[in-house]
Amino acid sequence: MPQFPGEFWTLLGVVFAFILLAVLAPVWCEKAQQAIVGPFSRLAARKTLVIGVLFFSIIGVRLAVLPLLPGPVPGIHDEFSYLLLGDTLAHGRLTNPTHPMWMSFESFHINWFPTYCSKYPPGQGAVLALGELLGLPWIGVILSVAAMCAVMLWMLQAWLPPRWALLGAVLVAAKFGIANYWMNSYWGGAVAATGGALVLGAMPRVVVQARTRDALLLGLGLAVLANTRPYEGLLFSFPVGVWFFWWLAGKTTSTAIARTRMTRVLAPLAVVLVLTLVFMGYYNWRLTGNALLFPHVLNTRTYRTTGLFLWDHAKPPMHYHNQQFEDFYNGWERENYQNTWPDVWRVSEEKLIRGGGTYFWCGALLLLPGLPFAVRDRKMRLPVLLLLLGAAGFFVLIWSMPHYAAPTTCVIFLLLVQAIRHLRTIRLSGRPLGVALSCAAVCLLAVEVGFQVANHSCDLLDWTCQGDPSRAAIQQKLSHTPGKHLILVRYGEDHNIHDEWVYNGAEIDSAKVLWARELDPQQNAKLLSYCKDRHVWLVEPDKDNTELILYAPPPEQ
Repeated sequence: MPQFPGEFWTLLGVVFAFILLAVLAPVWCEKAQQAIVGPFSRLAARKTLVIGVLFFSIIGVRLAVLPLLPGPVPGIHDEFSYLLLGDTLAHGRLTNPTHPMWMSFESFHINWFPTYCSKYPPGQGAVLALGELLGLPWIGVILSVAAMCAVMLWMLQAWLPPRWALLGAVLVAAKFGIANYWMNSYWGGAVAATGGALVLGAMPRVVVQARTRDALLLGLGLAVLANTRPYEGLLFSFPVGVWFFWWLAGKTTSTAIARTRMTRVLAPLAVVLVLTLVFMGYYNWRLTGNALLFPHVLNTRTYRTTGLFLWDHAKPPMHYHNQQFEDFYNGWERENYQNTWPDVWRVSEEKLIRGGGTYFWCGALLLLPGLPFAVRDRKMRLPVLLLLLGAAGFFVLIWSMPHYAAPTTCVIFLLLVQAIRHLRTIRLSGRPLGVALSCAAVCLLAVEVGFQVANHSCDLLDWTCQGDPSRAAIQQKLSHTPGKHLILVRYGEDHNIHDEWVYNGAEIDSAKVLWARELDPQQNAKLLSYCKDRHVWLVEPDKDNTELILYAPPPEQ
């Protein structure tokens, strides 16, 4: 829904203007359309060139709006955990040794035993590590979103004529490449969406041409899904796998003989999948000590008492080493969902609102008349099935963040473009009403993004990409202050459990600035003794989140 002053009337005016042109000047409207479509189609026909142009254009546009949308400051628990993962990989290792003072550094979504590591799969961490090696983790985010859009274009080229494929990729770039939390936070989404696009783009090419290159890209897509969103990736991959084996058995129209299918497709694909499983087992073993135990499963066993799916019931409460964990795991998480029908409807509504704002825009409503024709297309049966299965998998989860459904991004935009193609054929008394509605829908996306940028809004859900700059400012200040520093964080009784300050990188002992919790006097004394070579500071985010004072232990009560 419109959220900025004047946006509603601007959007309504755009729609009215296009309809008016179609009704009063249909000939001029169609000539104007052809004038625009001609150069667009010629560019789209150069399939390889346009992929590179799109990739670098996204990077250039995002950097151009930096004065209005600065680089993101991490603020969500998950972001700090992903940044730890990226920092670990950037240091050339998969995990870190458990620190003797781990209890003071304990924080959300991080494992400390048997090793110190993020609980998340390595996919998003890998792009953050690349960015860190290039100078800033956010560089990896920018590159991952640009790569996602480029791969989306490559995928759409396998399903649609070139100009329609380019249109779909431009829509993806506009939706995710500027004012969306996938671009403006460290949460991810783009890497998993890239995996889905690789799978959906490679499979039809495999069926038609049976090339080794496409088999390798199919395997790469499956590997990316397994190492970013394993649950959603499995749901996405299952129908594609059925299609693959149906083709492999010779049940589809294909010129490739059985031997070609085995040697050029199945063998290289099998190699990639085996290597992926070996890597995942090794990764799990290094982080958890068990090749079959994923880090996020270990984290759930260690800290969480709530379930993942709507039908799960909470386990008995656990005891934690600090009050913030007690409030988060025994308080907020258990109260957030209690297996009641009102809770089911509430979290389902959250998914609709958040997912709608992330994947769609107001103008997409204009495409609804073309959607029934799109979903009835014989060629769209698999994408529709993938969308339904992905949506079902998303809606049975308790948690509601849109990037959980990232693998299905390619399917959503494929169907949107197909709806546009059908909508454009609709005429009213000879007037190109469908053309007007489709053009208005595309322009409305540009208008919405323009409003967001002009109003410094990094996402429709602002909280997803607006971290607290105070912590970053303190970190920056002490990073340029001589010596090594330890910051003890003292929270108030009314602390917001989503505003966490205690996070550190992969290197603890050698870090210039460390963040730790103020715990009981005994643990604090151990920490101060261990860090005796550091300047010790106190911050109290719930009193003054910009003040930094020398630490003095609180008087014993």
